[in-house]
Amino acid sequence: MGFIKPHGPIGSRIAAIARVLLGLALMYAGVGHITFSRLEFQAQVPNWLPLDPDLVVVLSGVVEIALGLGLVVLPKFQSYVGLLTAAFFIAIFPGNIAQFVGQVDAFGLTTDAARGIRLLFQPLLVLWALWCTRALSLFGRARRTR
Repeated sequence: MGFIKPHGPIGSRIAAIARVLLGLALMYAGVGHITFSRLEFQAQVPNWLPLDPDLVVVLSGVVEIALGLGLVVLPKFQSYVGLLTAAFFIAIFPGNIAQFVGQVDAFGLTTDAARGIRLLFQPLLVLWALWCTRALSLFGRARRTR
């Protein structure tokens, strides 16, 4: 997946750096969910979700911190944590869509164009998580064991 394969000496180092950077970014965002950006994140919780927006934000922040920590300190389980991280990015995508459709201003995204561009980055986060953790190799291993 991608132009730099996450194996071999150079690819492994680049993938490891990318994995740690993603983990740090997730931990930062998770802390933001719980503290300094809590209201901004609440603006992204879709109205149709039958849960308290603050609860959703706090719980997703805790999940982000846990995933980030896993990416940084559990390299032995990186493929599994990467798969969970990609699934998390997919799970929160409806919130980004709701922000776009509802024209909700948050995080400096005050135009449809800005909110639309942000939507394009979510698949890149999914790919980043899968690539830097070699998560797709789990599917290859499962096929070989049958």
